[in-house]
Amino acid sequence: MLKYVLHSEHSFFITKMAAYMRRGVLLFKQGQQIRMANSIASRRLLHHSVRLWAVSDTEFQAAKDRVGTLTQDPGNDVKLKMYALFKQATIGPCNAPKPGAFDFVGKAKWSAWNDLGQISQDDAKQTYVDLINDLLAKEGGGSTVETAATEGAFEGIKVTTENGVCTIMLNRPHKKNALTLQTYEEIGQALETAGQDNSVVVAVLTGTGDYYCSGNDLNNFMNVDPSNMKQMAKEGGVILEKFVNAFVDFPKPLIGAINGPAVGVSVTTMGLFDVVYATDKATFHTPFSSLGQSPEGCSSYVFPKIMGSAKANEVLLFGRKLTAQEACDNGLVTAVFPDSTFKAEVQKRIEQYSKLPRNSMRLSKNLIREVERDTLYKVNKAECTLLVERWTSEECIQAIMAFFSEKSKL
Repeated sequence: MLKYVLHSEHSFFITKMAAYMRRGVLLFKQGQQIRMANSIASRRLLHHSVRLWAVSDTEFQAAKDRVGTLTQDPGNDVKLKMYALFKQATIGPCNAPKPGAFDFVGKAKWSAWNDLGQISQDDAKQTYVDLINDLLAKEGGGSTVETAATEGAFEGIKVTTENGVCTIMLNRPHKKNALTLQTYEEIGQALETAGQDNSVVVAVLTGTGDYYCSGNDLNNFMNVDPSNMKQMAKEGGVILEKFVNAFVDFPKPLIGAINGPAVGVSVTTMGLFDVVYATDKATFHTPFSSLGQSPEGCSSYVFPKIMGSAKANEVLLFGRKLTAQEACDNGLVTAVFPDSTFKAEVQKRIEQYSKLPRNSMRLSKNLIREVERDTLYKVNKAECTLLVERWTSEECIQAIMAFFSEKSKL
């Protein structure tokens, strides 16, 4: 348990003067050491004109919250540094009057803060976050983190974070990883959590078993009360829009590891990934028209940009199934690997990417995505609005009924 409470106007009042003086002298000496270290750090930072990144308020707040999870006292030197960085990050350069001669603790804290000089608040935030992460890593808290998915919080996916890589694995192999309404929400939640987790450098979406994803679990449609169909369709549209926006908003590199056939929304959202790797056994199918539905995942906008209008129309309007190599030739997939070496090849690349400077990649992705973010929001909303209408249409209902009728004959 930490000896002093951080991130507040720490109270160091001691009832016995002798004990106060002894501790004060010790802290004053330690303050001198930390001043020297901070002075060196300050000079180094001032020699750089601008940092290439800035920690978000969410990441800074997360680091602050994680201080309470430390189980070992990091020592007064480190705590003074944490205090100074926090004050610099939240207030800016030291603006407090110098404590009196006998306020040894106050002088140590003031000196640690004052010696940070003119370091910017963004720089202080970054250094603070890095310091907390290093302390947690030394305690074993930053090596491997497995999310609550393994504890039953998620039903349709499994999420693990290790060595800077968050892996979101579709985990319904008995249903070919078909997506239920709950799975939509779980994937969105996993992406949001990974985006806010400062230990995550890249995220990977893949599937368990032979399929990557067979698209929507059509039981989503069959279990709807006909008298409540319009309301259910409206709620489904809200879930879908939120799900797709989670891909649009994901702030870090997102990699698709397509381990087998992909259908429907699992294909259309690939246009929002940064890199897509596929096994040579993968196929890509968007049978919207045959089911009386329409495209989603921003594919009505992104696919023509990737493939060209003619090829995108063949895929989205006529449901032409692409092989992995065809998908690669048309720009939807980055690279294709033999199934026997797929996992090893993808893992090797992911490990390389996870060692790259995370903040540089985050800012670069934001620069790339920001140009079209508002357009993607509008396209997503328009697609979802049309789908809500489609789901309640007689044409769509008959098409889905016909699908189940044919399936029952197999």
